[in-house]
Parts: sequence; C-alpha cells; structure tokens
Amino acid sequence: MKYTLWAGLFLWFGMNSSHAQETPVRLKVLCYNLRFGELASLEELASFILEQKPDAVALQEVDCRTYRDRTPRQHGKDFITELGFRTGMFAAYGKTIPYAGGYYGIGILSRYPMASVERIYLPKSEEHGKEQRAVLVADIEYREGKYFTFACTHLDYTDTEERQAQVKKMNEVLLSRPYPVIVAGDFNARPHSTEISKGMSAWKTLSGKEPTSPADKPVSRIDYIFCYPEDRWNSVEVVTYQVRLSDHLPIGAVVELK
Repeated sequence: MKYTLWAGLFLWFGMNSSHAQETPVRLKVLCYNLRFGELASLEELASFILEQKPDAVALQEVDCRTYRDRTPRQHGKDFITELGFRTGMFAAYGKTIPYAGGYYGIGILSRYPMASVERIYLPKSEEHGKEQRAVLVADIEYREGKYFTFACTHLDYTDTEERQAQVKKMNEVLLSRPYPVIVAGDFNARPHSTEISKGMSAWKTLSGKEPTSPADKPVSRIDYIFCYPEDRWNSVEVVTYQVRLSDHLPIGAVVELK
C-alpha cells in the first residue's frame, strides 16, 4: 500500500514536472525602421516601445553621433544607447557605414541579457550594391541557461539580385545556429519577390499582410518577422501598428517558443 502510494505520488510529480518543462515561453517582438529620427524624437520612439512591453526589438536606420542637416535635433545622439536607457532594455548596435560624422546601422533592444552579439556584413557587389548592409545577431538568455537567437537586418533597397545574395548569406549564418531563431527587419522587398517567396521559404512568417510603407499611405509590405525552425514556434498574434513616427509602420508579433 505504501509502495503504491509513493509510486503514485512520484508519477504525479514527474508528470507535472515534465509538463512544466514543456510549457511554451511566450515572447513579444517588435520591428521598426526609425528613419534616423527625422520624424520623431527619441523620447517619442522610446515611449512607443515602452507601451508595447516587448521582449526583443529589431531597429533599422539607427544613427550614432551623426550630424545630418535634415535632423538637427538628433545631432550627436547615440540612438541605441539612449533608447536602451529610456526603455530600460539591454542594447546592441551594428554599424553598417560611417555617415555624417558618425555611424548609421541597425540595433537590437532586449529585455533579457544578451550572451553574445555579432555583426556580420552581407554581400555588396560593385555593380548593384548601394550601401554596405549587415545582420546583427544576438543570443538572448531568456531563462537561466536557455537561449534563442534574435537577428536584425536591413537589406539593400536598389536591386533584387543584391537582396537575393544578401538573403542567401543571412540563411547561411542563421539556419545553422544552435538555438531557435527570430529574424526581423526592413527587407526592402515585397512578399512576391524572389528574395522573400523563395529566399525565406525555410522560415515561418510572423508578419501580417498589411502594407508597412510609406507610413502616411502604406502600399507595400517590406518589413517582416520570421522564425525558424517552424516546429519550435507558435504564432499567437501579429500586428501592424498604425503609428507614424517614421516613414515605416512598426510591426510586432507574439510567439510561443516550444
């Protein structure tokens, strides 16, 4: 009788412990092209991010210590550091080109510590490449000893062949990662383009169908959130925010990591 009772208790605790381990982790991610702060202050951008309470944010067109004639109120500001401070999030920056006395690039904000961060340049051809582009990759520790990879990118805006080469390189970098991956960014390509329809075919799309650019009268979806592998992620919600602090609309997704 005692043996049966203890065996039953052991089985019950074991099943519940296993169930707890298998409970999906819910994450909220955002993606936003900031247009180098031309249309909004960093305070306004930080306030929007704070309102959404995200776990990870991918940001494009992020200036650092630039002096653009078009944005005098942003002169000398380190966007990603200030946004990190104002949101209380960890921040990482990936410079892509020197510009206007400072730098221009991409950034990541994370609620959780980043165990590693790497900026990887994407291909730029002499024939078609306009600017150097990159993917910024962070391994985020969302629980003690548990990680997912979060990547931010901003692809070339001039040529589909250039973007196809960049997507190919990005896949080589991200599909071999040891952790489940989310990549978000401004791909400068519509859903039917080769770089999206074929180049990102291994990924699960976490974006809606609404256009994201230009923000005042959106006609094209060029901003995306993708995850890999598909069987590790459940899509809970996708959002295109009607917020006009940039020339892009921000997008978001709530996902469960199994």
